[in-house]
Amino acid sequence: MARVSFALCVLALVVATAAATRHWNHAGQAYKGDLIGNDVTGLCGEANSTSGYFNIEGGKNKNYFFWYFQSRNDPSTDPVILWMTGGPGCSSELAMLFENGPCSANADGKTTTNNPYSWNTKANLVYIDQPVGVGFSYGDASDADHNESMVAEDMYHFLHEFYEAFDLGDRPLYIFGESYGGHYAPATAYRVGKSLNLQGLAVGNGLTDPLVQYEYYPDMGYTFAQQKLGKPVLTKVQYDIMKAGWPTCQKMIQECQNKVSSCASAQAFCNELMIAPYEAHGMNPYDIRKPCGSNPLCYDMSNVTKFLANPDVLSAIGVKDITWQSCNYTVNAAFSDDWMRDFQTKVSGLLANNTRVLIYAGDVDFICNWIGNKHWTLALDWAGNAAYNNATDAGWNVNSQEAGLLRTAQGFSFLQIYNAGHMVPHDQPAVALEMVNQFLSNSL
Repeated sequence: MARVSFALCVLALVVATAAATRHWNHAGQAYKGDLIGNDVTGLCGEANSTSGYFNIEGGKNKNYFFWYFQSRNDPSTDPVILWMTGGPGCSSELAMLFENGPCSANADGKTTTNNPYSWNTKANLVYIDQPVGVGFSYGDASDADHNESMVAEDMYHFLHEFYEAFDLGDRPLYIFGESYGGHYAPATAYRVGKSLNLQGLAVGNGLTDPLVQYEYYPDMGYTFAQQKLGKPVLTKVQYDIMKAGWPTCQKMIQECQNKVSSCASAQAFCNELMIAPYEAHGMNPYDIRKPCGSNPLCYDMSNVTKFLANPDVLSAIGVKDITWQSCNYTVNAAFSDDWMRDFQTKVSGLLANNTRVLIYAGDVDFICNWIGNKHWTLALDWAGNAAYNNATDAGWNVNSQEAGLLRTAQGFSFLQIYNAGHMVPHDQPAVALEMVNQFLSNSL
């Protein structure tokens, strides 16, 4: 893979390439949004790219950082992908530089390496740092989002402003979320509806329906791990305790759906019951095959941190006086009342609106495991429930090799991806790219 030298890329990166202004009213208050972007082509990959901010006035201060990469194929006709990293509170630059973006950062903190499996192969790809306080986004703490209606409202206006600034017209839109993006992405897609040419929602290893998903942690860590690895990653005692505690956890999650003040206690109890026993073994919650080790988030992302701390990089992308961090745990804590809320009803609404939906999951992730994800898709209340439940799990091939199991009916698909953890594009890049291209072309 070819290395791209940063030193050759910064000569003319501060020329404004996009600007637009939007006005709207929400909850009886007037807002104004300005989108300003700078050309950063060559900084990460060779496709035309722009980074900048969507600044919202009307409250106190909200400034959303985005990084946009045009398609390597045909930017004038290819669809648009919005990528939303989860957490809550984690930066989308993690995905951009560690999973599915046009480049990865090298150890010198100055140069990058081209990613042949980037998701802008046949799509225009935009990464957003949200909510405010995440990554390079910033604002007044009193304006900070703490639930999905706030997230969805801001992202609705960002997308409309983005489409106008880049003259994208009626270009098909696909919204992807990962992890806690299982909350963000369905909420945002539902808010967008048909106001833009929304064609698809996809969630990878997401948390979408906690009331269903949390039940399957013991089965993932004991029964499936034994099948997959030849040994469980939970003890039988832990498995039995988790199973016995599930009815209490279930009741607390149910109460959260109708009483927001009970949601934080549901999160605390259920995470202690279902996740803490696994983590006590020192294992990676994002991949049951690996120990966590000493790195934050259990992966060595030091190259990403170093690159995004480089003063020349910061100057080029238009960032001032902000120290990038992979995840903001203040933002994370602010969503404690949101964590256990169910967002699968947004998926039902999207399907009823003829928006295709893909739920995919690497099958060695523990934290948002494929078993729980598959079960909530089977339980989903929608017009095609019977057809979806009667469908078969068929082998899905990439390069003449079975790479997963696919179930699909009436625009709704679930894909179990073999031998991938929480970050499917990082663990199985070629498989992930094929999945995306098939979804965009409606051939999955």
